[in-house]
Amino acid sequence: MCKHSSINRGAGTLPFSPDWKSWAKKGTLNLPVKRTDVLAAADDLRRRTLAHLPLALERMIYLASTRDYNNGLYYHQGLASKYSEVAACEGLADCHRESFDDLFAASLEELVRQLQAYAETTGVTAANFVAAWQELEPYRVAVPIGTDSLAADFVFSNLKLALAIFEARLDQHMSAPLA
Repeated sequence: MCKHSSINRGAGTLPFSPDWKSWAKKGTLNLPVKRTDVLAAADDLRRRTLAHLPLALERMIYLASTRDYNNGLYYHQGLASKYSEVAACEGLADCHRESFDDLFAASLEELVRQLQAYAETTGVTAANFVAAWQELEPYRVAVPIGTDSLAADFVFSNLKLALAIFEARLDQHMSAPLA
């Protein structure tokens, strides 16, 4: 079973492992290299699947959809059969965090662009997309497990602002005189 061994591996955190306390006591934080099968699974996912999803928002939503909301574990049939369920789970979790980090670093204008581009792929009108996202806030369940609450709130706030800008631009477009 995937234990998300790399969750919270940001500043000052250690991987989940029975040996981490001994590493910390020694004062040598020579953390073990991530298993090669996890790295290979994540690389495979990036090349074969995520390369077709150019927007960080798309990737974050897609990767969240591979997570079971009842237990928090990620699953991808193709990766699990090629590597292992654990490697697939951890590779998916790593890529999910990367996509969140990309959104975290995105400018407000970039978020507006990503929302507009993503809305175009959904098959609903832009106005209905904006209304649904403002009401349901689906991005709240799309953040990776272990995400810092302040980082998540920052992204949520920026997405709300980006949705408001998107909506205002739609309103301007609708009220513009026809040429």
